[in-house]
Amino acid sequence: MNNKYNPALFWFAVLNAVTTFLLIGLGGLVTSHEAGMSVPDWPNSYGYNMFLFPIKDWIGGIFYEHTHRLLASVVGLLTTILAVWLWLKDSRKWMQWLGIAAFLLVVVQGILGGLRVDLRMAALGIFHGTIAQIFLILTCAIALCLSRWWTNSETEKTIAVPRGLRSHVLYVTLLIFVQLMIAATMRHQHAGLAITDFPLAYGKIWPATTPEAIAHYNATRPPGTIGDSITAFQVNLQMIHRCVAYAIFLGVIAAAFLAKKKLGAADGLTKFAWFWLALIIAQIGLGAWTVWSNKAADVTTLHVMVGASALLTGALWWLASARRTKLAA
Repeated sequence: MNNKYNPALFWFAVLNAVTTFLLIGLGGLVTSHEAGMSVPDWPNSYGYNMFLFPIKDWIGGIFYEHTHRLLASVVGLLTTILAVWLWLKDSRKWMQWLGIAAFLLVVVQGILGGLRVDLRMAALGIFHGTIAQIFLILTCAIALCLSRWWTNSETEKTIAVPRGLRSHVLYVTLLIFVQLMIAATMRHQHAGLAITDFPLAYGKIWPATTPEAIAHYNATRPPGTIGDSITAFQVNLQMIHRCVAYAIFLGVIAAAFLAKKKLGAADGLTKFAWFWLALIIAQIGLGAWTVWSNKAADVTTLHVMVGASALLTGALWWLASARRTKLAA
């Protein structure tokens, strides 16, 4: 066993990571189309073995929910193969255990998804969505550590990334993770349109949440607005979501300019930081579009996927900077 670049193993890990990202997008479609309980039993599908469920019955919300289950099974299989492959072919113990961690996490994720159906507990969807983000980072981290850049970088000259810059990126990335947890809570409490206008909120910078104000909002909600009757908690939660989005925006702007100052405009990590900023700008625009479009399913799902991409970008930036810094020591 050795640590040389293994192209087959690397590209298999990339396939697993890409499939995981697509699974998150498909999960977003399930939630956006309110299709979470379209198939009311698990692990079967309307009494059929999941893999034998007739294609002619894949209609409406069933299509989104059932294909989500099938793709999740594919991810589970790929992750199992990857864990075994790492254990047999990668001599780095920590990489072997990363593979085992990915396998255990995908098992937990599958069980949570099943319990969400069998127990009829919408709250489990919050944990299901949160763990999905962690699993995506883990699968992409494994692919990064198997890449030619990572395995061959010991022979290359590199410069360290200042600790302050690495810490800043880590904190902003953690803030994005918190933001995605808030978003998952909103989505599974039908609070996505607790506020129906943007950039203001019910015509104000911060809307009133007294019982009288909430009653007025519910009485005057535009016809066809997505979601149930709203509560003060949901309005405040969405306002917190907006405030955290602005904080993330400022944090990523700072990261891009700090990277340019500390590493130079031509550095790969600097360019990656500017890409990160572009993702955040797109994410804010999609958040606004979600409100203006009355939470259109395709827009909302794209918002979910770009959010996952922003989290992943920050995590991979930090991992790459840590690797460079270790090699430069």
